[in-house]
Amino acid sequence: MDYTIRLALSYYKTIATLNEPHKIYLVQHQETNKIYVKKVLDIYNKEIFIRLYNNPITGITKIIDLFEIDNQLIVIENYISGSSLQEIIDSGKLTKETIYEYMDELCSILEKLHNFSPPIIHRDIKPSNIIITEHNHLMLLDFNAAKYMTNKNENDTVLLGTKGYAAPEQYGFGSSTEKTDIYALGILLKEMVSSISSNTYEFNNIILKCSQINPEDRYYSVTQLKYTLKKVRYPNPQRKPITLKDLILPGYRTLKPWKMIIATLGYLCIISLTPSLNIDSANKAVLYIDRFFFFLMMISIVFCCFNYIDIRSYFPLSKHKNRFLRYLGVFILNVLIIFSLLLAMTFVSDMFS
Repeated sequence: MDYTIRLALSYYKTIATLNEPHKIYLVQHQETNKIYVKKVLDIYNKEIFIRLYNNPITGITKIIDLFEIDNQLIVIENYISGSSLQEIIDSGKLTKETIYEYMDELCSILEKLHNFSPPIIHRDIKPSNIIITEHNHLMLLDFNAAKYMTNKNENDTVLLGTKGYAAPEQYGFGSSTEKTDIYALGILLKEMVSSISSNTYEFNNIILKCSQINPEDRYYSVTQLKYTLKKVRYPNPQRKPITLKDLILPGYRTLKPWKMIIATLGYLCIISLTPSLNIDSANKAVLYIDRFFFFLMMISIVFCCFNYIDIRSYFPLSKHKNRFLRYLGVFILNVLIIFSLLLAMTFVSDMFS
């Protein structure tokens, strides 16, 4: 078995050292010539890396390969080009808007991790573990300290995390939960707002609640924290203004080639299916009307499933913390939209029949 692993590893040739103390290297695959990052871990939870390997999450570096040998886990990940959040903080380039954007993206990533069963707790959220890509998207790195949240009332016995960002329970005063990551988010937010010169009083209460010593006094979920940040960012009851970025069609927002290819094929499929709809008894006007509404139904399913321009915010159940209820809410919202379009199609068709 070791021979097989070593043979597979030999395809990844080290071309540069990124961080020798942490055993992080830049490697190149000898057949594809693609560049990756290799991490050699002495302390790790293999099950978590397998879970992330099998369930890639937007905002987390994709794992290409995993090898366990000599009591070490060797992780091959995509290489992400960008600057660490620590570098951006130090440069003084942060603004209120970018802080809101980064916190929103980070909360979205943690929502997905915490929605696993059992939840995955990162436990080492800090500026140096966050990369801001060339397209200004946030990537959360370094799952060395991550663990599953269990129902057992077991205190953390070993500090895995970073002093200053680690919650009190990581020092043996309790067990790590989703609120452990929320504590680190509060410290991270405090560090970000401290680097900008403009008035940031609106963040004070959020930082205070996130970083409470007692986990029960913190936000109960990153979803609640994310919602609170949006309320503070847009204090009036009006909906968040739609920007040009929001108008980008689903599938193209992340600029990932494989997603863009799938999206393009999907939209082409809908466009090609629309003219194929035929109703023998319908006149030409009614046929065009029915085809138009058929197109709206198909595209509305896409928009609803991928929350285009935050359409799901109109239906509270589709934002529920519970994954089953959230999916049920999206399904019901789809049914309501399609039913409404069917009624409108029937009404309009009757006018021209």
